[in-house]
Amino acid sequence: MKKRMWTILSVIGLIVIMVGGYFVFQQQQAKSSGSKELSYQPEETAILAGGCFWCMEPPFERLKGVKSVISGYTGGDVENPTYNQVSAETTGHREAVLITFDPNVISYKQLLDVYWRQIDPTDADGQFVDRGESYTTAIFYTNEKQKEIAAQSKQDLEKQRVFDDKIVTPLIAAGPFYEAEAYHQDYYLKSEKKYKFYRAASGRDDFINRYWNDQPKLDLPTYPKLSDAEIKKKLTAIQYKVTQEDGTEPAFDNPYHDLKADGIYVDLISGEPLFSSNDKYDSKTGWPSFTKPLEPGNIIEKSDFSIGMKRMEVRSRHGNAHLGHVFSDGPEPTGLRYCMNSAALRFIPKEDLKQEGYSEYVADFK
Repeated sequence: MKKRMWTILSVIGLIVIMVGGYFVFQQQQAKSSGSKELSYQPEETAILAGGCFWCMEPPFERLKGVKSVISGYTGGDVENPTYNQVSAETTGHREAVLITFDPNVISYKQLLDVYWRQIDPTDADGQFVDRGESYTTAIFYTNEKQKEIAAQSKQDLEKQRVFDDKIVTPLIAAGPFYEAEAYHQDYYLKSEKKYKFYRAASGRDDFINRYWNDQPKLDLPTYPKLSDAEIKKKLTAIQYKVTQEDGTEPAFDNPYHDLKADGIYVDLISGEPLFSSNDKYDSKTGWPSFTKPLEPGNIIEKSDFSIGMKRMEVRSRHGNAHLGHVFSDGPEPTGLRYCMNSAALRFIPKEDLKQEGYSEYVADFK
């Protein structure tokens, strides 16, 4: 009997090891599957290296005027590098973020003001726990105007004497930027617990607090970050259940499933633009459905296995609210169905867009 039990336990142990090994292999593949070169508009792009790119996304993505923040590799001489190649220090590339922004809302100088407060600009050998050239800081300017602004910003920082040692962050002409593997994009949202553990252990926050806590705060427009108590006070029971507890409202018994008015749908908590009535259609499901997001940068898609099968969850970036799911059974031109919960959205009619601060979308409706 004991022999049989040990045999069974051995088999179970072997299965666990094999499954664990499979997931480790899959993770390594996801981190090392190669990158692709991105095109960008120089006047609306900032490329900044500050060590681990996981940590460089959050401070910029919460700023109004920032359309997207993409993790990637730049500065080296290897095309379409993989994560493993870059981290092995064989490519000359640095981990960096490509920030697309609206100059009418936030300036390049303001982005640099935020940048300096995320890094140790006196360290020429890496950043915090991460060592090596691929983790060193750099400002990759996209044109001569950016070069001038960056040089002045660096000079101003030196005059502030925030740090004891010399500022060594270089200014480098921007070249090709390669988008990192999907595994790395929005890591702080898709793998929140792992990210928080890494961030706390890296020493970055301790450094930032030590040098910047006593300095004047930056006055920049950001999306609101509400506490759970504030969210509960702001939302109805069904809105809270959907957005904070990943719930689903009743089909056909919600305000927007059959709404045909012109306007945009924004996040209930943050107000970030999410969907347009121009992309809305009747999916016959009883929930508001769209073929695409209005602002893709405000949408986060995460794998969801909550009902025993893989689905793609859709969340708002700044509000971090559960919105619904996206499916591949939609109509042309995208073939997608963004199936959303009315309880996670607020509709703004086209005639109210300007008054509510969304004037850039007025021209979308005639």
